[in-house]
Amino acid sequence: ENFKITVPENFNFAFDVVDVYAKDDPDKIALVWCNDLGEEKIIPFGEMKLLSDKAANFFSGRGIKKGDAVMLSLKSRYEFWICMIGLHKIGAVAIPATHMLKKKDIVYRIRRADLKMLVTIEDEGVPAEVDGACQELANGKVLKAFVGTGERDGWINLRNELKAASSDFKRPEGEGVTKSTDILLAYFTSGTTGNPKMVNHDQTYALGHILTAHYWQNVEDDGLHYTVADTGWGKAVWGKLYGQWIAGSAVFVYDYDRFDAARMMENASKYGVTTFCAPPTIYRFMI
Repeated sequence: ENFKITVPENFNFAFDVVDVYAKDDPDKIALVWCNDLGEEKIIPFGEMKLLSDKAANFFSGRGIKKGDAVMLSLKSRYEFWICMIGLHKIGAVAIPATHMLKKKDIVYRIRRADLKMLVTIEDEGVPAEVDGACQELANGKVLKAFVGTGERDGWINLRNELKAASSDFKRPEGEGVTKSTDILLAYFTSGTTGNPKMVNHDQTYALGHILTAHYWQNVEDDGLHYTVADTGWGKAVWGKLYGQWIAGSAVFVYDYDRFDAARMMENASKYGVTTFCAPPTIYRFMI
């Protein structure tokens, strides 16, 4: 009953949480990522600050500014977290999306959100659906970036751009300053009874999930929390980003191609997951 969240007027999760950890405890782990290919990446907050600065410089260098909408369809690639924090730093609106969207779904979202850029995985047919949507709209203004290797006509290779980008991004001043009432991110509803609705969340959304992480998931400071959720769903950001980092816990990400409960549990055990959250269907698979 004595719990109270004090909301600063210009609160920005990227600068006031991520970058503060990077300054005060740069070796504190933010993200532990692995996939089915045996690859892993462990990112402490000091590195997350540098990588998100690179992302902010990449986006702003491509003309993305405060208030612009950028859709991220990245499954569980670790670049999702880097892009999210980078977009937060420039005050752009992040729109996470499932990789299962088809051309008509993407056309609708480009129009409804006035998307300025889409960042996607390179496989599972996602780039082709995006290309089809842009061709239907005859819209050459929407920028397209992919996470992967090689080149694709009309697309930007995000990993190459992040390598080349500067790792120094200054907190915006003047008109570029974000206020706690500014839009942080948006999700589209499932659209089961009509067109999907675009639901906006302001900067205080991150603070609201202190309750989720600390009092519901019971995450631990310097622990490792695992929420099973694709980044296209809201459970990903309230389950393995904002509240968890504020509470001091690293987040675990298993970037699988096909869900396998036994393999999921093996990886959770291997990396030392301390708290866990998943939908009931996942628990049934685990039995």
